[in-house]
Amino acid sequence: MVELLAPAGSKEAFIAAVEAGADAVYLAGSHFGARAYADNFDEETMRWAVRFAHLRGVRVHVTVNTIVSDAELPAVAAYLRFLYDAGVDAVLVQDLGVAALAREIVPRLPLHASTQMTIHNLAGVQAMERLGFTRVVLSRELSLAEIRYIAAHTPLEIEAFVHGALCVCYSGQCLMSSMIGGRSGNRGRCAQPCRLPYTLVDAGGEDVLGASAGKYLLSPKDMNTLEILPELLATGIASLKIEGRMKRPEYVATVVHTYRQALDRCMKQQGSNYQALPEEKEWLAQIFNRDFTTAYLERRPGRAMMSDRRPNNRGLLIGRVVRFARESRLVSLRLSGRLAVGDQIDVWVKVGGRVTATIEELRDETGRSVTEATPGMTVSFPLSAPVHEHDRVFKVYDGALMQRAKSFYTHGAPLRRIPVDVRVTAAVGEPLRLAMTDEDGHHSSAATSFIGVAAQKRPLTETVIRKQVERLGTSVFALRDFHVQITGDVMVPMSEINEARRQAVASLEEARLKTFARPPLATSSMQQPQQAAKHATYRCSELVVSVDTLEKARAAYEAGADGVLFGGDSYQHRQIAGSEYEAVWELAEAQRKNLYFNTPRIVRECHLKEMLELFDVFREIPPDELYVQNIGTLEIAQTRTEIPLHTDASLIAYNHETLAFLAAHGVVSATLSPELTWQQVKHLAATAPLPLECIVHGPLELMVSEYCALGSFLGDCGEKACSMPCVKGRYFLKDRKDVLFPLVTDQFCHMHVLNSRPLSMLPHAAAFGPAGIARIRIEGKSMAAEEIAQTVAAYRSVLAMKEQEREDQAERIARLEGENITRGHYFRGVE
Repeated sequence: MVELLAPAGSKEAFIAAVEAGADAVYLAGSHFGARAYADNFDEETMRWAVRFAHLRGVRVHVTVNTIVSDAELPAVAAYLRFLYDAGVDAVLVQDLGVAALAREIVPRLPLHASTQMTIHNLAGVQAMERLGFTRVVLSRELSLAEIRYIAAHTPLEIEAFVHGALCVCYSGQCLMSSMIGGRSGNRGRCAQPCRLPYTLVDAGGEDVLGASAGKYLLSPKDMNTLEILPELLATGIASLKIEGRMKRPEYVATVVHTYRQALDRCMKQQGSNYQALPEEKEWLAQIFNRDFTTAYLERRPGRAMMSDRRPNNRGLLIGRVVRFARESRLVSLRLSGRLAVGDQIDVWVKVGGRVTATIEELRDETGRSVTEATPGMTVSFPLSAPVHEHDRVFKVYDGALMQRAKSFYTHGAPLRRIPVDVRVTAAVGEPLRLAMTDEDGHHSSAATSFIGVAAQKRPLTETVIRKQVERLGTSVFALRDFHVQITGDVMVPMSEINEARRQAVASLEEARLKTFARPPLATSSMQQPQQAAKHATYRCSELVVSVDTLEKARAAYEAGADGVLFGGDSYQHRQIAGSEYEAVWELAEAQRKNLYFNTPRIVRECHLKEMLELFDVFREIPPDELYVQNIGTLEIAQTRTEIPLHTDASLIAYNHETLAFLAAHGVVSATLSPELTWQQVKHLAATAPLPLECIVHGPLELMVSEYCALGSFLGDCGEKACSMPCVKGRYFLKDRKDVLFPLVTDQFCHMHVLNSRPLSMLPHAAAFGPAGIARIRIEGKSMAAEEIAQTVAAYRSVLAMKEQEREDQAERIARLEGENITRGHYFRGVE
């Protein structure tokens, strides 16, 4: 049975999800959830939600899917213990340290790997299996074929998103909100800068798209898989996930109800002759849409996936303006959809944007007042602002649909009831006995305290008893089958029968809840996580530069770099050949300098062969360390190479628990998250179980995306083979404040969005070594060789200075680093 998994960001949305037919609901508590701006659930409401759901056979999954600092770990531990005690069915996590903590203190609590863990290949899923996870939420960038392959080769449950908003970037890899405004998506506080307007400009600052595209170049359409449910089910996934914890309850009710109806029909027909019904498609479009896409499930869609003209709800197209009378301010439109009094519309005006109106009165072609109009009719109504003939009209609020949606969470009695069979026996000299059995086989029984007596006037009848028994009121049960056995003319007071019914209902509820019960935590599980012993301090950190060409590697070494990190994602839109790794290895040997090889951040199944071929090359030219960017590559590297492994910043290390986890799993060194402050860096370094690296210079990568704005809008990607404009010039996204974000593409056609200002910790470079940071890194892949040489020389100069000399040379150091730089989060931090 495939699970339909619904979101809930409030109590009302939770009720709506359950009553509309969800098999499971995912939600967050007051802390540590990836939607911090939803209402979310405090402890009391969480316990209520678990009981409410479990009585109805619905599971509750709680998101603990943010990265957490050391200062927050005790609170996370307490929260995990609370969730276990409250009876939640699973927790979703992003942070490897939180996962390790959960395995230690609540080992019986099922762990689900959040999509924030960026698991996008079978190796990543296998790593989760080895770490004790029971389910993985795959990256939304995968195709149906990839999902099918992964699901067929793992015993873990596979969960995939099927409806709702899409991130343009791989989830868990986005720093855009964090670096622009200090609100970290990895900590549940994404400000959604992807929904803001951007202009695509070339190196000369010229808008290269003009009117041929909208300005919302990072805003995807909403996912909608209603029409491909059979194909989704054929992949073997265990759970269909609806996105929307920030959405209102009416949205949750409508989407869940629609998918429940369609999914049941699809499974009943086993996919044969399944079709989404017109009204189902209309419900989904009406409740909220940015237009719809199946994302990457069927193909790489390019521009067709983007809602570049409008980043918010577009509503449902219901007609076009046929005339507008300026004197009377009456607009007439020919309807292609339904319209009623109480609905709200947007007229998309050719010049002047949008005109919004709530329909307060409606007239047909004869001038007769109507409350509702159907497709094909021409209707008129007052409109305050002028519009034009042929302007499109969208219904953005449907009063009838909203009322139906509200009923799912405002109805007094439960809508989703559990059928029960009731057996009653009554006899003189015996208590009346009542037994209940629900559809899942749970049993309960109760008896009256009153002993039946011979009736003087009105003996009990089947009709009388049934009338009392079927008064199940606000309970979750509904009478299905009723059988009564009455011996003789017996009398039992109605109040006694009612009490027996209440007792049986309460007992049956407890029986249902017991199926979800788990044993109490053992005392040993209550221990606080232990910190590792102090590792080391360094007089001076090793200075490393990341590069993607031999020329840049030579420039870095000759300027004084201690080491080079070579390869991985090429910012030159080309595959880095094994011969290039060999050439850089020979250069490092000749220079007697350190050399580290990198791996790509994203390695889909279709690209795995290239990486494994490079691993074969690396056996002959082993670097000092191999950098891995994701949990899947770590899993592969541990079995395919003996090279010491280093985890890069994309495999987020934000706390001691994560560092301890990495060290325990064979990692020899790690790059810390660029979202840490300087104080947090020093705190982690003081007791780190392995050597640490910090990124100190260069434009940080804000996004990595399967979607490429260049290929989609300039290269016709998705319609035909991309013309590769990325190799013909440099391009930028320009925001509303005229800030430029460089765009680069790698060998797999992933788009990488870089920060507008390069990070620079040049004046503070010498502080890293004494603080316990073994290695500092300059991000040089987006730099020219000459710039790399200048930057390395500047850092080499500062690192060679004594403290007083650095103070005396402060102005010179400031000139070396330039003006348009940022200190990142070292002295700012994130929410």
